[in-house]
Amino acid sequence: MLEELTIRNFAIIEKLTIPFGSGLTVLTGETGAGKSIIIDALGLLAGGRGSVDFVRHDSKKAEIEGLFIVSNDHLAYERMASAGIECEEGMIVLRREISRKGKSVCRVNGHLVTLTTLRSIGQTLVDIHGQHEHQELLQMDKHSGMVDAYANSTLFALKSEYEDHYDAYLSMKNELQRLRNSDRENIQRLDLIQYQLEEIEQAALVDPDEDEQLEQERYKLAHAEKLYELLQYAYTYLHDEGKGLQWVRESASHLKEASDIDPALMQTSEQVNSSFYMIEEASYSIRDHIDQLDFDPARLEQIESRLAEIEQLKRKYGGSITEILTFADEIAREQEALVNLDEHIRHYEEKLNEKATDLFSAANALTIGRKEAAKTLSEAVERELADLFMEKTRFSVFFQAPVQGEEVQCDGQVKTFTRDGQERLEFYMSPNAGEPEKALAKIASGGEISRIMLALKRILSHSSQRTALIFDEVDTGVSGRVAQAIGEKIAAIATAETQVLCITHLPQVAALASTHMHIAKEEEKGRVHTTITELGDTARVNEVARMLSGSAVTTATRENARELLNIATP
Repeated sequence: MLEELTIRNFAIIEKLTIPFGSGLTVLTGETGAGKSIIIDALGLLAGGRGSVDFVRHDSKKAEIEGLFIVSNDHLAYERMASAGIECEEGMIVLRREISRKGKSVCRVNGHLVTLTTLRSIGQTLVDIHGQHEHQELLQMDKHSGMVDAYANSTLFALKSEYEDHYDAYLSMKNELQRLRNSDRENIQRLDLIQYQLEEIEQAALVDPDEDEQLEQERYKLAHAEKLYELLQYAYTYLHDEGKGLQWVRESASHLKEASDIDPALMQTSEQVNSSFYMIEEASYSIRDHIDQLDFDPARLEQIESRLAEIEQLKRKYGGSITEILTFADEIAREQEALVNLDEHIRHYEEKLNEKATDLFSAANALTIGRKEAAKTLSEAVERELADLFMEKTRFSVFFQAPVQGEEVQCDGQVKTFTRDGQERLEFYMSPNAGEPEKALAKIASGGEISRIMLALKRILSHSSQRTALIFDEVDTGVSGRVAQAIGEKIAAIATAETQVLCITHLPQVAALASTHMHIAKEEEKGRVHTTITELGDTARVNEVARMLSGSAVTTATRENARELLNIATP
């Protein structure tokens, strides 16, 4: 449930903190006091579109914050987890700020989130039903969603399976169409692939490290003279007369004599002696390397040419020899596919027929499920309407083929499909006995639309996980016993699982509330601001009396108010 709502600098509201309880909470007050502004704030908190017009005059930003308490299996948990947000002890805090410059900042449990994420989470917590939502009943494309929502657990798997088959069919069809329509492009593509493969094959690339090895060899050949000079110096300094080896030999000889006198020098003598032989061996290796040096300008030119060839292939087909070879494998497979295009087209046609069969089957299963759901929904709506003094009304769901969509043929049948199914649903009604049913959008009056929508909300509230259900003046245009019936329906929705907030001008609805809050507009220091007060018994009698009289409150209207409240009290 919505535990608490705080609003700062929003429209004419300077600061309000509103605690909410379970059951039915009604908000009443004079027109323009700010009742609908509170609903607007909740709408923004649930991810609605913001505007700088909401920011109170002379304020830098508007702030809205709501604390919600949810059960462990609430859908909001899943949405928050996917966004990397923890929900501790079932507490969710949504926060929205709108600056004077139009910048919107959204937070969930202190985490900065995008507006899309806020909306994803917020819409699982708040369901706002205003007067404009009556228009949904006049929009045929909304009707199938209501039927599906009614049988959510039953139809979810069927609809999900249908959508998978529909997407798979379209994907296969698009690929087949691409193959059929690209003959000329395929010929051009085949020529290009052939050229590319020949160019790569002529290069005879085998070793992925060939370029690195050639680079090393080129560097060595390019610096052959320098290498020869350095090795010659190294050998000369070691092996020529009076050079390194001779001095080491002399040192070793003297140390040998010294070790005969002082055995403690034996190890040092052996080390120097060993070093002499190691250095001598190294000098021979240097000499052999010098003898083997062979500066070959032809080889250097050959390497330069090969590296240029590899570099050119890299620029065209990949940054390394491995990538070039991988590219060659890929276009070789594509070449095979293009050469065998007709075979591939036949293969795709067979697959498309299989997908069409699967689509027909899934669509028929979804239709059967929807018809069963539509029948029970119609019966449930009629029962609800009977309580709202529309007992003669007949309500049904009419199934018809989509006007536009994807035409699919299977076993001699041609049907039109959309991602929503093979039918479009429309609500029909007959308000009077003996009259044929007609499209609801064409014959229903405003009062009938209001009551039908309320009946649907009453029915769908059982399948909805939303924490707070909000009615914004949905009872406009009704009075008397109909108003009483509407109030009772709204109160019936306010079960332990569903918290209901209702803005109303009807005393019959206000009398049924668990909590009654009064919203007023006051002026202080030349500025208007909104206040909200939870009414006690006496104040509540006066407010219901005001709603009854519409003008001055008299003793008679107070008595009427007390009677209305007493009747409403269980």
